[in-house]
This record gives sequence, structure tokens and C-alpha cells, in this order.
Amino acid sequence: MVSESYQHFRHDLLSGRTSCSEEVERALARIEELQHLGAFITVCPDQARTAAAESDKRFQQGSPRLLEGMIVAIKDNISTRGIRTTCASRMLEHFVPTYDATVVARLRDAGAIIIGKTNLDEFAMGSSNENSFFGSVRNPHNPEYVPGGSSGGSAVAVAARMAHVALGSDTGGSIRQPAAFCGLVGYKPSYGRVSRYGLVAFASSLDQIGPIARTVHDAAIVAYVLSGHDRHDSTSTEAPPISATIEPLRTNEQRPCIGIVGSTILDGCSDDVRTVYHQVVELLREVDYPLVDISFASMEAWIPTYYILATAEASSNLARYDGVRYGYRADDDEDMMTATRTNGFGQEVKRRIMLGTYVLSAGYYDAYYRKAQQARRWIVEDYRTIFAQCDAILLPTTPTPAFKLGEKLRDPLAMYLNDVLTVSANIAGIPALSLPAGTSADGLPIGLQLQAPYNQDEFLLRLAADLEQRIAASRHLCDA
Repeated sequence: MVSESYQHFRHDLLSGRTSCSEEVERALARIEELQHLGAFITVCPDQARTAAAESDKRFQQGSPRLLEGMIVAIKDNISTRGIRTTCASRMLEHFVPTYDATVVARLRDAGAIIIGKTNLDEFAMGSSNENSFFGSVRNPHNPEYVPGGSSGGSAVAVAARMAHVALGSDTGGSIRQPAAFCGLVGYKPSYGRVSRYGLVAFASSLDQIGPIARTVHDAAIVAYVLSGHDRHDSTSTEAPPISATIEPLRTNEQRPCIGIVGSTILDGCSDDVRTVYHQVVELLREVDYPLVDISFASMEAWIPTYYILATAEASSNLARYDGVRYGYRADDDEDMMTATRTNGFGQEVKRRIMLGTYVLSAGYYDAYYRKAQQARRWIVEDYRTIFAQCDAILLPTTPTPAFKLGEKLRDPLAMYLNDVLTVSANIAGIPALSLPAGTSADGLPIGLQLQAPYNQDEFLLRLAADLEQRIAASRHLCDA
């Protein structure tokens, strides 16, 4: 298996105790050993070995780049030149892009080694990674449980130490939720801070690429490389790259005020999640963080607003898969397009396309889509009101720890409600980060989520680094 973190690996490299080539071989052996977890769709051994040899050469010459030798797994809805990009769908099973996404190009330029493409819910639509044409992904902490979705393969690759870091995409929690279920750091940047060029679109106003890592430090240095303006993405902001140097708060530094949620949110969470949440709140109180009780006036609108907007945008974005231009094409002379979409998409994707088409239809546009846009504005204003009272918000990432495979597949509403605490950050476009905070009585990881105002990404990462350090030092957070 690979090193515990890239920071540790880099230290060992500079000390002469290992090499990039050796680390790649450990990664490939680990991927082979844990094939049953279903984390990868495509593995790139030859490309990884070539890149590792180049990284070793740079270290020997004394000119390593920022991410030299970092082994990175890429979610398979992000374009990679010469490596197939399937979106875990039959529709794109054999699609090989001719260009790298901006984030992939920036990783390569910084010295990262691409080890392969990870499994996901088809077209990033799902919360459990059970909706993949290539099979379900399993949680490495207990293979009978889901890893979360839709970036489940990316989370498993990092949690099982097949890679140092992985890229995911987050439309309604798809980085943070699997990070929470697998005991990792999952960071969704502010909308526009990281280019979406080369990300296969699900819901363009909500999608955001970000890292899944074992530490805040590793997530921060990757975020630095990924971020910054990109002329290929019209939604890319002019903000400078996110700082790569994230230091915990100093002892004598004034603590930021943290908003603490109450029973409206916590009553919907499991006992284990509530216990861990209260333990972390007490930890913050012990180290003199100012705490303020907050409540969301717009909370009841989060899930319906998200699933109207996301499905509407998905319906539009996925209209291009018609069997004519590229991708899967059904052999049906009578109605090729209908047969292609019927056979090429899985059940969950078809469900969301139909929902999105319905809410955009002439008779229902005002009743659903327009109203959801108005609700989105309300949610944004609600966050502004709350951030006038505090600097950041602490809330659970998910209402429960990971659930068993198959447990919610037959109940789409129950599956959708698993995203209840993550979708609002995407609707508002604010940065959010899930941090491992404890474990359940069954030994499954539990994550807590930090949210900060729009474009306050550096502050969020710094706060997360401080909390990460304090949780690690606290012995009473081991179990719920």
C-alpha cells in the first residue's frame, strides 16, 4: 500500500528511503489485491511507471515540482487524454477523450502521477456508488456497506491506500459524503474556484471538482494546483489560486466564531452521529472557540430545490447522448435514438432525466423550475444571514454512517434524503469540507462538515487543519 499521506511520502523520498517507482509498484499491487472493492474502472500501469521514472529523475536532479511523485486517482467523469472516460455508463463504455481536463493537465504539470480512473455512480447520479455499469463499489472499512457516492471509487482508492489523493466531483455532496463514509477529508471548493473544463456535466450550476485526501494538508496543496482562473471555463472566477500553505490557528490568535446547529438538524441524525457532533462541539468549547446557535429558515427547501434544479440541468446536459455523434449506439433501424437512450442509460439516470424533463415542460415550468430558482435565492440569502452571525458553520456531513449495500436502492426518496446536509452548499456555491471526526458503535467512520462564506476557501482549510489537529489529539473522540 502507498504511504499514509503524500506529506509522509515526500519526507521519505527526500530522506532517500523510497522512490516514486517503488511507490507506484506498491499502489499497483494494492489495486490488484483489492479488486473486489471495485474502486477502479481503468488502471494505467504503463503510464504511471513512465511518469514515476520521470519524477525519480527530477528528485535526483534536485528539481522536483510541487506534487512530484504524488499518486492520484481520477474520477471517471473527468476527461483524460488517451485514457477512456466512461462516466460508469454503457453510453460511454469505450469513449477515449482527445484532451485532458484542466485539472488533470495542472496535476500532470505539477508532477502528479495518474494511476487510473475510479468508479462512480453513473454520470455522478447517486449517493451510494451502486449505480455503476461496472458494478458497485464497497466500503473498505466493511465491504458489506456502501462507500458513499457518487465519488465512491475515489474515496475507496484513498481510504484503502491505493493512491495518495483522488479527484472527485461534487454536485450535491458527492465528494463530502463518500469522504465521511470512508474516514477521509473531502473538500468542495467555492463554485468557480476550480475549472470545470473537461468535467462531464451533470448539473452545470452545481458541479465542482475537488480533492479527497487523508489529511487537510494534502487536500490543500492539491487545491492550490487545481485552482486559479481558466479561460476555457466561462464560470471560472478571477480569484488567485487557493493558498498551498495551510497552517492551523496559532495559540494566541483570536478564534473564529462557529455556528452550531440544533435539534432541527440533529433530530434527523443517528445516535452515533449526534454523539460525535456533541463531542466535537465540546472540544471547540474547551479550546475557547466562540460558539453561536444557528438555525436555517430554508432547510425544508434544500432537497426539493436541489432535485428540481439538478434533474432539470441533467435532462438538458444528457440530451447530447443520442447515438449519433459519439458513444453507444443501439442496433435498431426503426427508432435508433430511443433504443440507444433506453439501453445506454441505467435506471437512476433515466429517472432523473424524466424528472428534469417534466419540471422543464411547458405546463409545469413555472410551478417547479421557476419556483426552485426562487427558492435557491432564498437559500443563498439564508446563508448570508447566518454568516453575519458566525464565521463558519459546523454540521454533520451525513445523517447516518454508511448503510448496507442494497438497503436504499428500492427507495429513491430515502436515498435522496441522505444528501440533506450537503446539497445546500452546492445550491449556495459556498466552500464546504468533510473531516473525519469519530466512529460509530459498529466501527464505521463518521464525518463532520465545515462550511464557510463564498470565496473563503483558505479560511475554511485553515480552520479544518486546526480542528483536524485537535480531534487527533483528543482521546475521547475514538468512538460514539
